[in-house]
Amino acid sequence: MVRSTKLSVIGNGVVVDPWALADEIARLQGQGVTIDRTNLRLAENATLILPLHRELDALREAAAGDGKIGTTKRGIGPAYEDKVGRRAIRVMDLADLASLKPKLARILTHHNALRRGLGEEEIDGDELYDQLAEIAPKVLPYADTVWALLDEKRRTGKRILFEGAQGTLLDIDHGTYPFVTSSNTIAAQAATGSGVGPGAIQYVLGIAKAYTTRVGEGPFPTELFDETGQRLGERGHEFGTVTGRARRCGWFDACLVRQAAKVGGITGIALTKLDVLDGLSELKVCIGYELDGERLDHLPAAQGAQARIKPIYETMDGWSESTAGARSWADLPAQSIKYVKRLEELIEVPVALVSTSPDRDDTILVHDPFED
Repeated sequence: MVRSTKLSVIGNGVVVDPWALADEIARLQGQGVTIDRTNLRLAENATLILPLHRELDALREAAAGDGKIGTTKRGIGPAYEDKVGRRAIRVMDLADLASLKPKLARILTHHNALRRGLGEEEIDGDELYDQLAEIAPKVLPYADTVWALLDEKRRTGKRILFEGAQGTLLDIDHGTYPFVTSSNTIAAQAATGSGVGPGAIQYVLGIAKAYTTRVGEGPFPTELFDETGQRLGERGHEFGTVTGRARRCGWFDACLVRQAAKVGGITGIALTKLDVLDGLSELKVCIGYELDGERLDHLPAAQGAQARIKPIYETMDGWSESTAGARSWADLPAQSIKYVKRLEELIEVPVALVSTSPDRDDTILVHDPFED
């Protein structure tokens, strides 16, 4: 949104909290950023996150105890449940308030039954209606038929950049189930979640750190619990962007990245935070797993097996020189280049660019996809 010449689009594949969206718009406008229909559109068929979704999310996590999934408690999962249950309230429903109350009655039949079972007070339909009627004028100006908008832009030769949320291993189908998000996060979702045909996607850039991190619960084969893990977290400023929780850190897991590249159809990798590894005398890379005496080259799908696997490491020399701020191969220590090249071999995908600091200009462009 801070790039005034670009049109930002929120697709149908996400679930949208209209109050959070309105607050974010107001906050940016207060900082001098112009936000109106000329640079922001919202899919009319996107599902809304309601206050009852946030409450249910928190209630479930609290009730789960040690079995919690580690959600952000933003109501995302419950909203997706209502979407596939065909009882969700969508952006377009805010434009037709006359038909909203019957839809609210339908969704509350489900949610109030859950709340009774949890010993919670039922939701008042009239109060929820008033809340939605109040927020409607703040989000409806941005509503649009996004699939048609994107088709028009594509036909006129515009470049469209799709940004996915969460990592591949948080995908509802291909991730570390049940410690996943409630939607598909692989690259194919860019088509489904926007209404653009898959044939229109020309290049898939995967983002991977030079080490591996995870936020929340779930398996993490290469997680480090020692000083090295703490060092990676501190130097990499590893805190969740939504929750603020400290990320778990570990050695680069080439098996996971290779698996993510295959299910995501990834064309090239953006390898970030190479500079965080500066000064480590020894680096380890996971090249396989051991499960009950058997060697695997992929993460097993079963939850129990994921919890039992042990990483098989390849050890490499580190480097003492700094890579911070490097903008060409010539600026990098020889051993760091050897590390990047070895990762390429293991993940079976070329590294398209390397990032060496938080500054966007400190990037080594290895391969420009738009030259093809």
